[in-house]
Amino acid sequence: MRVGSMRGRLWPTSAYDARVSFWGDKRVLITGGTGFLGSTVARALEARGAAKVIALGSADYDLMRQTEVERMFADHSPDMVINLAARVGGIGANLARPADLYLSNLLIGTYVLEEARRRDTPKTVLAGTICAYPKFTPVPFQESALWDGYPEETNAPYGIAKKALLVHAQANRQQYGQNAIYLLPVNLYGPGDKFNEKVSHVIPALIKKCVEARERGDGEIVVWGTGSATREFLYVEDAAEAILLAAERYDDPEPVNLGSGHEVAIKDLAEMIARLAGFDGELRWDATKPDGQPRRRLDTTRAEKRFGFTAKTPLEDGLKATIEWFESHREQAEQAVE
Repeated sequence: MRVGSMRGRLWPTSAYDARVSFWGDKRVLITGGTGFLGSTVARALEARGAAKVIALGSADYDLMRQTEVERMFADHSPDMVINLAARVGGIGANLARPADLYLSNLLIGTYVLEEARRRDTPKTVLAGTICAYPKFTPVPFQESALWDGYPEETNAPYGIAKKALLVHAQANRQQYGQNAIYLLPVNLYGPGDKFNEKVSHVIPALIKKCVEARERGDGEIVVWGTGSATREFLYVEDAAEAILLAAERYDDPEPVNLGSGHEVAIKDLAEMIARLAGFDGELRWDATKPDGQPRRRLDTTRAEKRFGFTAKTPLEDGLKATIEWFESHREQAEQAVE
């Protein structure tokens, strides 16, 4: 069987041609398109032969202003919107700026979704967050459990703002027939991640600590929490693949988890990063700092059944690539960008 190459994967020619054909006449607007996930999605779309990829960042339009969102749509007239714009951070940012994170994410998503409806944009893809799940969700998290309790406190303002967009999308679909889908990606990582301490999440924060400690010759690093909490991580290129598969194949009101389906304790993760980064000192755990949600692992059955997504990148392979990227892109990695 002849095969075609797409994003480093081999596809049967018929499947490759079908995917290229799907995107070949589409103008795709990606909000947050200059960021970590957005730029990866943009590259994947270009590889698929999208007619026009419009990857926009906060320097292009202020999406917290309705008039700016209106101007963006008028300027670009997209056939599809992939809304990845968000204001995010780790536990520290969530504790320091909960009101900012709540309001900015609520406004961005609301204005983008509503302008897409008003202009009859054929499809809108919304990225939610795993932080929207209740604090004590049974593991693995099933989409049906999304409303069964309050999110973990440090994540709640951000998580609830993003979860409100699911309600908005479902209401618009019911009343107006708007084709908007809602995806729930788990914690992402990979080359191009944010390493500035003001916005970084656990993997880039640990990589930065371990690399810098190794370079200074430090004997120990301090890590927040007890290490007992667990997390699931999805490599950024796998996440981009999932988003585009959903854009191509999924058209239903129910949310869909995007994850790897593999759970790792933060202690084990930190030890793996230290080993891969060449730091052989001690990891000292600061139990006065919060662990966040006790456990996270997604049920990824719906994504596999509804649009054929399964993650491909093992955690250790993804961490190696991320560490290598950080060490060769230090100035870029540490910028406090969106």
